[in-house]
Amino acid sequence: MAIGIEQLKAERDRLKDRLREIEADQRKVEAELKAVRQKELRVKREIEAIGTLIEVAELDQQTGS
Repeated sequence: MAIGIEQLKAERDRLKDRLREIEADQRKVEAELKAVRQKELRVKREIEAIGTLIEVAELDQQTGS
């Protein structure tokens, strides 16, 4: 049984549509990942800042200030 050209074209068009949907999903996921990475960096900076405050407080305690 031979597959007709119109069937092949229809399948190709269906696959192109599906690919566009996948690419849109991929862009959405990439945007979400970027947002999560930004949150991660923010928390790491906060941890670093608090660590610095702890170090300063410990130095103050050691010097009796």
